[in-house]
Amino acid sequence: MQNPVQSESVMNLRGAYRKSKAPIWLAVAGHLEQPKSRRVEINLDRLAKHTQKGSVVIVPGKVLGSGRIEHKITLCAFSMSGSAAKKIIEAGGKVMNISEFVEKFPDGKGVSIIV
Repeated sequence: MQNPVQSESVMNLRGAYRKSKAPIWLAVAGHLEQPKSRRVEINLDRLAKHTQKGSVVIVPGKVLGSGRIEHKITLCAFSMSGSAAKKIIEAGGKVMNISEFVEKFPDGKGVSIIV
């Protein structure tokens, strides 16, 4: 059974897909619909390794604060530790929730999924 936040996130993503026809939103929704045990968890070190300055990234799982990131990114994640958010902001980046992210990038252009 999905929790209410997860259901709302999936509905937002499916609505964004219906409006824009951008397949990225269906892909992210599909990842969020998986069982919690299969959802991705990544540390900042991995995020730093797979991004560069100015990257726009969505993680359909949880971002954890282990490691560091030294470049500015825009990040959306289903869940994020407080230390991860703090480190991203300190590096000059921006952290957004799913509804804000979909509103800012409705067509999904330039957005990368990290799973």
